Amino acid sequence: MAWNAFMNSNRRYFLAAAGASAATMAVARADHHKDAPAASKAMVSPPVTENRILLSVKLGMIAKKIGDKELTLTERLLMAKEAGLDGVDFDQAGEYSIEAAKTAVQDSGLFAHNAINHAHWKDTLTHADPAVRAKGRNNIEHCLRLGHAVGGSGVLIVVGKGSDGTRQEVEERCREEIKTLLPLAASLGQPILIENVWNQMFYDHDGGPEQGAERFVEFVDSFKSPWVGMYFDIGNHWKYGQPGGWIRSFGHRCFKLDVKGFSRSDNKFTDIGEGDLPWDQVRKALADINFTGWATAEVGGGGVERLTKVRKQMQKAFGLA
Repeated sequence: MAWNAFMNSNRRYFLAAAGASAATMAVARADHHKDAPAASKAMVSPPVTENRILLSVKLGMIAKKIGDKELTLTERLLMAKEAGLDGVDFDQAGEYSIEAAKTAVQDSGLFAHNAINHAHWKDTLTHADPAVRAKGRNNIEHCLRLGHAVGGSGVLIVVGKGSDGTRQEVEERCREEIKTLLPLAASLGQPILIENVWNQMFYDHDGGPEQGAERFVEFVDSFKSPWVGMYFDIGNHWKYGQPGGWIRSFGHRCFKLDVKGFSRSDNKFTDIGEGDLPWDQVRKALADINFTGWATAEVGGGGVERLTKVRKQMQKAFGLA
């Protein structure tokens, strides 16, 4: 059987098995604890929608302060909910305990679909020092546990930096660290999702604008695991390649999307829908791979008004408006 076919079959089997297992366990727990006090708060679920793309923002985009008022985490999540967003990507996971994150999500009722710890830029999985790699691994473990606690479905990671060594060295170091994390990821139901960033890995940083995603695909496939995928940032590599072509190359490996604009002519990132990124090609490619999942804005944020504007920009970019 071809590897892609095997992966698709394996993923379908896993999802079906996981659903059956969860249902069985739920019945068993209900029976075992039927006389026990009810749980204080129920798990927050994502909204029910006919849209194939759910819209989110990074937690870091949500204002921490309005005027002179410092906002609680719950109040920040409530602003995103008021802005009409389907959920949030908990990209400040390193700043919060698992219990604090879980409580804020439950109190706000806003679904958190993903977790990130931005220390992955400092404590890289590609570093020559094993102690630094261990810190990076611990950061990801925290995200996996936090994501599981809030009911999410993945953890975004930046695997490291090309400047940490030769191509062979950095790829092998991060591969081995991710392999170490896979048992925990699988046990918690949290895929490890690699983001394409300007880190001089899996593309030519000084190369031309028509590069492909083959090296990213090769790296993801090297794990032979349904627990490793791509969190594709649409704007990050418009400078280097065609987003439609990259999306088709990733195919089923593309679990989630980060969303921003980019202008090749001005060589800078922009708001969603601005710049010269070909959104029509993005929409066509997403339809071609039958993409269904989360799209998260990663642009300048603010309060409810700004978050509402960003949500509308995403709706227009994806043809949801």
